[in-house]
Amino acid sequence: MSRRGLSLLLALVGLMVVAGCAARTVTPVVTAPKHPDFVFPASAPGSAQALVAGVERGWQFMQAGDLRNAERELTRALKTSPQNVSAETALGYLELARGDAGDALPIFDRALSRDATYASALVGRGYALMDLKREGEALSSFEAALKADPSLVDLQGRVDVLRFRATQELVARAKGASDAGRFDDARAAYAQAIAASPDSAFLYRDLAAVERRAGQASAAADHLRKAAELDPSDARALASLAEILDEQDDPVAALAAYEKAAGIDPSAVPAATMARARDRVAVLKLPAPYRAIPGVAQVTRGDLAALLGVRLQTLVARAAERQVVITDVRGHWAQNWITAVVRASIMDTLPNYQFQPNTVVRRGDLARTVSRVLSLIEALRPAAAAKWRNARVTVSDVAPTHLSYPAVSVAVASGVMPLEGGAFRLLDPVKGPEAVDVISRLEALAR
Repeated sequence: MSRRGLSLLLALVGLMVVAGCAARTVTPVVTAPKHPDFVFPASAPGSAQALVAGVERGWQFMQAGDLRNAERELTRALKTSPQNVSAETALGYLELARGDAGDALPIFDRALSRDATYASALVGRGYALMDLKREGEALSSFEAALKADPSLVDLQGRVDVLRFRATQELVARAKGASDAGRFDDARAAYAQAIAASPDSAFLYRDLAAVERRAGQASAAADHLRKAAELDPSDARALASLAEILDEQDDPVAALAAYEKAAGIDPSAVPAATMARARDRVAVLKLPAPYRAIPGVAQVTRGDLAALLGVRLQTLVARAAERQVVITDVRGHWAQNWITAVVRASIMDTLPNYQFQPNTVVRRGDLARTVSRVLSLIEALRPAAAAKWRNARVTVSDVAPTHLSYPAVSVAVASGVMPLEGGAFRLLDPVKGPEAVDVISRLEALAR
């Protein structure tokens, strides 16, 4: 072959090689991306055209599954601008495409060290953390990405799933710690769960339960209020809040919370609890001397009449009334209740028509009043009276022949006035707490 022919042959081969190389490096047109969840790392405005084109070519190769050419293009692009966030981020995604989250994570972290709000790197970092089973950190990274770029709407579903998983895990951890009495650990776990899912009312309610057990009533009340704010239909949170308010001696606020809870779910508040709450509020409207009775050293006849008239109002109202004349109670704070119990024959005036409301009540006097109330209860509930009807209780200091014995025997047999060491002590003054207890027992029998 002539020298001219050899030169033409070599030139032709060179053209074929060049043509072949060009064919192999043509950027593919991707119609079905291999990694559709990856977020393209867009370059900042004003970036060099060669850099932008290199990142785009590398991304296309990666989405086509050609990771070798993708690496070549992205490495070349990064060399042209070593501090470029988009090229660095794209290389992080390349490691994810290879299935190597451990190598991808530090690459995303380097990119974010240059731009902490770069959404693409935040998303990639989240994927790497998920693959590494660090879901709590992945959730934070995804949430930061959404904050940086709200247009990433497809990411919201993944965030919701992660938040649910993280919340479940933290709640399980919190309950385990609470059951074991590790209240600080339980509170910390609930705090993390709330950070992951701040709009979940039940988390605040459950945290409040832990705080109550730990003796942190005020903090518990605050979290129950937050639970009720987030979910106004949460009857359990409202009922628990009412209990705390009751314990903190705020009966008005407690009753309001109880009534709100019962309005949502009647089973959330026992009837007895509601009745007691209403009674506590009603007491606030009563005269100061009445509210002071539980603490007095000696109960007076006026005090006793008021207790009977307030606590046994229905029973007193049902009793047959008699005409009475009382000359010494006008202007007394308990006048209306004194009149009511005397008309109901539960208490009497003296022969001179005086009631003597300031006279101290002794246990013998109280026993006679109790026996009359028990007679009214017997008329309404005959079966219940079998416990005390015709009772013959042995009392060490009251003989069966004593005038007070029938009343004492009935009061003791009914359980309303128990003996103390076998003795009744007729002449002992009645203290405020004792009078309240006695009326409470009568009230229970009358129900």
